[in-house]
Amino acid sequence: MGVQQSNIQLAGHWIPRDLVTNIPSDCQRRIIRASDGFGSGESSSNFKPRRILIPVGGAGAQRKFIVQFVRSLKPLIDSNKVQLFLNAGDHKHMKAAFKSVLSEIGLDDKYDNVNTTQGVHAFRENLLKGNEPNAQVTLFSFDDYFPAVATTDILSRVSDILACKPSELAFYPVPKLMIRRVGDHEQYSALRAAELGDGTLEAREIEDCVKYMDLFVNGPHLLEQMNNSIIKNNTEGVYDGCKNAVKIALERAAELKKNNKKID
Repeated sequence: MGVQQSNIQLAGHWIPRDLVTNIPSDCQRRIIRASDGFGSGESSSNFKPRRILIPVGGAGAQRKFIVQFVRSLKPLIDSNKVQLFLNAGDHKHMKAAFKSVLSEIGLDDKYDNVNTTQGVHAFRENLLKGNEPNAQVTLFSFDDYFPAVATTDILSRVSDILACKPSELAFYPVPKLMIRRVGDHEQYSALRAAELGDGTLEAREIEDCVKYMDLFVNGPHLLEQMNNSIIKNNTEGVYDGCKNAVKIALERAAELKKNNKKID
């Protein structure tokens, strides 16, 4: 591409600042939630439902796979083992698909619908205070592009599991269930998440998703391991891509300014 090697540097994962600065407290909260109900002599009634954030990115691809995944979660929904945060974004066809499958599994009119950025922030703040969602399933849908994208960033802090294709979200500091990719290049993002210990390998079939969900739900170990990996990665600067990119740019600008003064 004609770029000199001296002009190439590794910055790290490109992550919103709010997610990075809150990694220690968010991961610790997830670890506590994951372990509730599994301690020695502890009642299983203390079990905390796994909060699964399922965003739909890009052009709203994956409709068929995501609908099948939601359908497969019916037993866990019925037994109060999971809570779903469904982000349809600004894709009307995905909103319709989510509403259809929720009706199919017996949740017609039994879920909440949030459709403003203010509503998303209020939803998150309520959970950060230690409260539970008003409904077991919450559908997030919007008319505009920006709130659709921002919602995944906002909700990631209060999600136990981010279930997404291995796109740029594969690099987020949240425990991840990597579902079937859309582009072939995305397979390497899933591998990267698995190498870092903060995500699964790519679950290309619904049966694979179900097996991973069994691990997430029936014990604390996988979620504990992923959150501890995120904490460790954070101390090593893995998620500091945005900060490092700005730092590198400022250093380059200062260097250019200094060199131009020498020429003058």
